[in-house]
Amino acid sequence: MLPIYFRFAETISPMKKALITISFTQLIDASMQGWFEKGVINSSYEEFLLKSQVYNQEKKFKTFQEMKANDGKANSLHYKCGFPVIPYVDLLKNEIPGLKDNTLQPIKFKTWQFQIIDSDINTKLAHKVSITYYTDVFSLLDNFGEYLLLAYGDKFTDASETPGKPLEDTFMLRLVPQLSFSSYWSLTN
Repeated sequence: MLPIYFRFAETISPMKKALITISFTQLIDASMQGWFEKGVINSSYEEFLLKSQVYNQEKKFKTFQEMKANDGKANSLHYKCGFPVIPYVDLLKNEIPGLKDNTLQPIKFKTWQFQIIDSDINTKLAHKVSITYYTDVFSLLDNFGEYLLLAYGDKFTDASETPGKPLEDTFMLRLVPQLSFSSYWSLTN
């Protein structure tokens, strides 16, 4: 049985042809055991402990949420705590962890953004972060229920230059809860 948010997909009209970019959010907490997740949690938590001192000089606050509520500038901790994560993201070689097409090929990302969901200066177990990966442009060719038929790049412009030529490098991608369209340019009326 399909999850509720996909059940209606077969009853709606097909998606219009479009150019899209996709975002995929990976949630990471201290309970995760993979090398990547451990590295991200350990390095970002250490940076959080160091950088949060500016927003908590009297040690009145324990959580990131409390620091933000007291001083809006504490939002800069998202940015500051992302720096030690860079070497780990670089090791991914632009492959989004946990997102593969139907042939188990990894989906590539172009950029990414780090965010602290919550943290606590007294326990690393409360440290939760997310990394959102953003792809380059895909051509959205069609959809089949919960699956998208995609191709890397702008295949519509390429196809108009060589009409009748079959599209190469197409792939199917299943819609999953952490996946979103981060941009959508409709090519049909």
